[in-house]
Amino acid sequence: MAGKNRSQAKAAPDGKITCRPLESRDWSNIERLFGANGACGGCWCMWWRVPRGGKLWTEAKGANNRAAFRRLVEKGAVHGILAFSDNEPVGWCSFGPRSSFPRLERVRALKRPWSEQTWSINCFYVPRAWRGHGVAKMLVKEATKQAFLSGATEVEGYPVMPVASGSGLPAVFAWTGVPALFESCGYRQLPRQTGHRRVFLRESPGAGGTTRRPAKKSGKARQQRIVK
Repeated sequence: MAGKNRSQAKAAPDGKITCRPLESRDWSNIERLFGANGACGGCWCMWWRVPRGGKLWTEAKGANNRAAFRRLVEKGAVHGILAFSDNEPVGWCSFGPRSSFPRLERVRALKRPWSEQTWSINCFYVPRAWRGHGVAKMLVKEATKQAFLSGATEVEGYPVMPVASGSGLPAVFAWTGVPALFESCGYRQLPRQTGHRRVFLRESPGAGGTTRRPAKKSGKARQQRIVK
């Protein structure tokens, strides 16, 4: 993933890990954690926030993404969880209302009926030295808690499925999490899904009766309906 930074330079994790919601004054912590590479490939946690890929994403990567994400953080427009060991940032999780992440609607496997109370956990960054020490699980638990406190009736996750059952997954491909991570935090996989991504869901104990936004139909489906 990202090149070495201060968090990655640790020989081994030590100290108690704590998590808290992102604050508008946290840009320096984001920079320290993400490093010069913006966590991975100049992303700066903008992948799901930029409406589409292709030329638009190519032009956004790097400095443009960094500037855009900084503006969002400093005006308090980003939901996120930071993990710390003492005062050192060692993990990041992005979450928020699904409507805040327009690129989700371009992924066929992630389309489903949803409402304005549907929230999304969609990005993780944990430096190599801190992987395998429970940081991601702490991040999911805190993000889920904060989403429900903010009015979510359901929270989605989009883990990547291994190519073969029981096989490992390189960290660079696991930035949206893996199934076991969400399952350990009370999420369930929705049925009848295909592709390398799945939607995992956890509902608020008091959820029910929310108005769903239907998944957008493809142009072909709309055309067939008109013909009929």
